[in-house]
Amino acid sequence: MALFDARLRAPIDPGVSRRGFLGSSVMASTAAFAANMRVLDALQTPTLAAELKRQHKSVILLWLAGGASQLETWDPKPGRLTGGPFRAISTDIPSVQISELLPKMAQRMKTTAIIRSLNTRNGDHGGGTVLMETGRAKEAAVDYPDLGALIARELGRADSQVPDYVSLYSETEGRHKGGPGFLGARYAPMFLTESMIPPNIRRLDSISETDHQDRAAFQKLLARRFIDKHSNPSVASHGMAYERVRGLMSSESLFDINQEPQSARDFYGPTQFQEQCLVARRLVEAGVPFVKVARAWWDSHGQNFETHRELCADLDQGMSALLDDLGQRGLLENTLVLTFGEFGRTPQINASLGRDHFANAWSASLSGCGIKGGAVYGKTDADGQTVVEGEVKAGDLFATIFSAVGIDPTKEYHVGARPIPIVDFGCQPIKDILA
Repeated sequence: MALFDARLRAPIDPGVSRRGFLGSSVMASTAAFAANMRVLDALQTPTLAAELKRQHKSVILLWLAGGASQLETWDPKPGRLTGGPFRAISTDIPSVQISELLPKMAQRMKTTAIIRSLNTRNGDHGGGTVLMETGRAKEAAVDYPDLGALIARELGRADSQVPDYVSLYSETEGRHKGGPGFLGARYAPMFLTESMIPPNIRRLDSISETDHQDRAAFQKLLARRFIDKHSNPSVASHGMAYERVRGLMSSESLFDINQEPQSARDFYGPTQFQEQCLVARRLVEAGVPFVKVARAWWDSHGQNFETHRELCADLDQGMSALLDDLGQRGLLENTLVLTFGEFGRTPQINASLGRDHFANAWSASLSGCGIKGGAVYGKTDADGQTVVEGEVKAGDLFATIFSAVGIDPTKEYHVGARPIPIVDFGCQPIKDILA
């Protein structure tokens, strides 16, 4: 008997292969099929369930709050007056060099692409942050959603009981928190600003586990009876909210790195940022579509080189461990890892041995899902003052991110009667770094 896809209202050929079925259906609409798993007998087997999970895409943004220096990370200029004291070192891609402050990442460029030609033109913390969080300049008439909310909207699953968007710790510079904008509160981030474990999700000590489960079962029974008599979207949404709260309570352990063996914690490292990278891996492994890990204090107007020596060591260890761990678990091919902040830093070195805000020629990195490892796109001049090849706008970066994880960058939303493209007008993905 032919299988039946309730979403498409069409029979599925029973003679189609598992790979063919997944290739033509699951990969085209993983989230929709995940929401209908109980309808499709074909997805009840452990093998197909595992395949479905494997196809789920996630994004981890390592947000370098304050603006990391491209010259001390991805686009060094040794020997120039603007270059500073650090060397450029070879990587596992013979034609690519990066700063000596990232020695571990230098051996992981086969999974990473670099954009060296961002020109976003906004060197203000607030304006630059909004631009790099939403992919476009702020507009009074429209409250644009940030990258995390967009990813949550496009890659989140209706039946998921884990959060769609988690933001670990607020950054110091800019003091702007992204949000869901016109997409609505359903796609708002879970902000964890004081602890890596969400507050107020533990069962009260005064309620036993048995009582807690009995109450949940009784609520489900009443909800089912009510839905049978009053079926409408509002009632269904209310029930879904209860399920997500239950899921969050049961997933508390996802945020607890004490659940990891000491060897895993040692592998990532002891700093706050490195531990957050470990939490990010735990979250995407559980199906969270977007995790933001903010590493602050990159705003190095003074003592830039000492600041970057410390911060780059933290980034190098945490990021390299994250990429290795994702790769070893088979998750990197479906997880996109990003590094950027609100802008870069000036090639000129000021009187305080610092670098100031600079948005005209700076860098970002993309690793993993959908990315051509080892690729370098764009070029700055010998002193890093201007982009001389392949200028990239914030919207182009967003279009590239969406393309890498399988989201159509030409998609539009509607706010009232006004169409809103998912990326800014005229922006295109950078095909040269897409796999």
